[in-house]
Amino acid sequence: MTTDSQFYEVKKIAEENKVKDILITWLLGFLGIHRFMKGFNLSGVVYLCTVGLFGIGVLVDLIYVIMDKPLMWQK
Repeated sequence: MTTDSQFYEVKKIAEENKVKDILITWLLGFLGIHRFMKGFNLSGVVYLCTVGLFGIGVLVDLIYVIMDKPLMWQK
C-alpha cells in the first residue's frame, strides 16, 4: 500500500509544481524569471533585455509549460 500512497504523493507534488511554473511563466515571464529558475541563464538575459521576446516568447513558453514540453532555446 505504501507504493500507491507514494505514487499519489509524487503526482500531487508534480501537479503543484506545474501550477507554480504556469503562474511564474505568466506573471514574471516578461522578465525571464522562469528561464533563470530552470537554469537557462543566457535565454533569461535575452528575455530580460527584450521584455520576453516582445511578449511572443512568453506566450510560446506558457504553451510549452501547459503542455509539459521542455522549453525552447534551453542553453
